Amino acid sequence: MTNEFSLQRRNGQGGTPLLDTWGFANETDRLTDVLLGSPAQLRHLSTSSLSRHHLRENPCNVQVAQAQHAELVSAYEHFDVTIHMHDPQPELPMQVYARDSSVMTPYGAVITAMSQWWRRGENYAAIRTYEQLGIPIYDMVTAGTFEGGDFNVIEEGCVLIGCGGARTQEEGARQVQAWFDAEGWETRLAFIDEYYVHIDLMVVPIAEKLTAVCLDCTEPAIVDWLKAKGHEIIDVPFRDTMALGCNFMSLGGDRVIAPTSSQTLIDQLRARGFDVAAIDMSEISKTGGGIHCMAQALKRVA
Repeated sequence: MTNEFSLQRRNGQGGTPLLDTWGFANETDRLTDVLLGSPAQLRHLSTSSLSRHHLRENPCNVQVAQAQHAELVSAYEHFDVTIHMHDPQPELPMQVYARDSSVMTPYGAVITAMSQWWRRGENYAAIRTYEQLGIPIYDMVTAGTFEGGDFNVIEEGCVLIGCGGARTQEEGARQVQAWFDAEGWETRLAFIDEYYVHIDLMVVPIAEKLTAVCLDCTEPAIVDWLKAKGHEIIDVPFRDTMALGCNFMSLGGDRVIAPTSSQTLIDQLRARGFDVAAIDMSEISKTGGGIHCMAQALKRVA
């Protein structure tokens, strides 16, 4: 890479300068720019227990899945979010899950280390995308596997890092944890059963001090930690969570894009005055991920 795209994090020290035009302080400020992946090359592969279950019983109709993704894109456009896309590559059938191959931070992008061999090319494609956008690379995970769905910014300067073993290994999680400890963040590791894939299947922030959590599958210590930080919890039922109902996208400003499968969450949010775009993700989610998995926030403003 040229000097323009050299690693932001230098000498293993904290105090990396904040970006001027990209990044965000937390995942609940107003979203202005998002990175998505195209479903043009989508195939239904065995990426998780969820995708294997559907492969056995009711495989994804790819054409319907692509139409559902188009509805998702329309929802972002409706809310005036600028959409940036990875260039689709025929050898990257799961690139639609744009959160996995990178993590955006206030200092630049972290390039992750994908677990499954057929997805590792997504990491290289992500580098190319960030170069094209002019977004610096903060660092690259080199110690074990680490995927973006396990980097969960709970609030400004505080991140919950999931570690399930199958997709994110402890070695990768601890490397990322060490970087953000050095930046002065509060970091917490959540050891989850690999069945749940990533931490953002069960815990996702909605708004300031308001977080959706599946209480049936989230460790009580994590719930207590969130409550001690002053977070109000909206419980997403286990059945909804297994249909990726806790995997939604907060746009800030009391606006949310959520799957129609999460009716309990949608009802509670609308009762609180949230503007919720409910999108049918039932077909595309058979391939293993939901709305939150499909998006990488690039810029948020307070």
